[in-house]
Amino acid sequence: MSAHNSFKNSSSFSFLYVFFIATILLLPTVSFAADGGGRKERERDRIIRLPGQPPKVKFSQYSGYITVDQKAGRALFYWLMEVPVKSKPASQPLVLWLNGGPGCSSIAYGASEEVGPFRVRSDGKTLRLNPYAWNHETNLLFLDSPAGVGFSYTNTSSDIYTVGDKRTAEDAYKFLTKWLERFPQYKHRPFYIAGESYAGHYIPELSQVIVRRNKGVKNPILNFKGFLLGNPLIDDYYDNVGTHEFWWNHDGCSNAINNAFVEFGDINPYNIYGPACDGIASHTQNLGQVPLPFRYRGDDECVVKYTKQYMNNPRVQRALHANVTHVNYPWRTCRSAIRADWKDSPKSMLPIIKELIAAGIRMWIFSGDTDAILPLTATRYSIKALKLKTNTSWYAWIDDQSEVGGWTQIYNGLTYVIVRGAGHEVPLTQPQRALALFRHFLKNKPLPASASD
Repeated sequence: MSAHNSFKNSSSFSFLYVFFIATILLLPTVSFAADGGGRKERERDRIIRLPGQPPKVKFSQYSGYITVDQKAGRALFYWLMEVPVKSKPASQPLVLWLNGGPGCSSIAYGASEEVGPFRVRSDGKTLRLNPYAWNHETNLLFLDSPAGVGFSYTNTSSDIYTVGDKRTAEDAYKFLTKWLERFPQYKHRPFYIAGESYAGHYIPELSQVIVRRNKGVKNPILNFKGFLLGNPLIDDYYDNVGTHEFWWNHDGCSNAINNAFVEFGDINPYNIYGPACDGIASHTQNLGQVPLPFRYRGDDECVVKYTKQYMNNPRVQRALHANVTHVNYPWRTCRSAIRADWKDSPKSMLPIIKELIAAGIRMWIFSGDTDAILPLTATRYSIKALKLKTNTSWYAWIDDQSEVGGWTQIYNGLTYVIVRGAGHEVPLTQPQRALALFRHFLKNKPLPASASD
């Protein structure tokens, strides 16, 4: 064998040997990098402290972006608030909260005004703790959806004008699966969805996607158990009939009431017994000749005045890891362009709800009895159309103060709850009763009929 061939063979052997050793040495590094990448992203998303945050906050929080469409540049913004450390976050379920609109921010409403742990004070700069926050009971995940809402964004401008129910559900599902790669400790854990208003579409549609994708999977990473849905848009026909009936019964359909409403905004349709909002009259005029009962389906600007100031603070955005591209435009609670150009919105969610009941998904629906936007009369008509067997007839349920919290009826596959004195945003207007409702939902336990239950 020539020296050249000997050298070539020797070189080949040396190369293979070095490659083999390097591969063995690199294997743990590759594995660690794959895991460490998720951990690195997770730690990058950790919120150290929010501007104006009160002292002694005893729970962890994270926020950031998950890209759901690389080509279009669509990324959804989330905010996770875990249960306090003493409640052992690692053993508690995960609840995704979605607000509706369509086009309204879950950060603006759900997280900042309803079920989240913080409330923005009237100075628009400091926070106080919410004693009735739902993260006392479980880990809460808020999602701005679809892209273009709140802090979520897209690099494809046409996305804003072509979005609808179907893409919103698919993007939310992609978000969840990718988010679980960043937070693998939540894989296989009991998972629920909660929300209100147009989430009456978002939640059943996302639930359907999850149930169908989980079919035949023995141990799905999204261990979906059920949903809790407040003052929902469910069925166009029954919602229209029920809304007109509610307004008529409350003397809200006369010409005199209509004219006064336009001029002075002296009725708050989100909470008819609550104080009027200064912004209602101008909001009404902007909607022109839209019939009275439907002028306000969308955003309740009355409750987010201070939150808007807070979220537009650059220091707050940095702390939340939001608006990372530093786009110079104001953060908005709702995106009117998305709502105006919404593409697909099925007339009824009843077929999907029937499918989910048949799949054994836990389903609780609740209504505030002072909501004129999507009133209890509308929801009762929709539930009646499901033709479910009644397991427990109507009874008054008792809240934590030993007062009547509302009324409830339990069907085969669905529990319906009316919350007394609550408006469109039930956790905002009756936070203590909303928390009691949430606790019983998680335990799948009927609301108490007496103080001793």
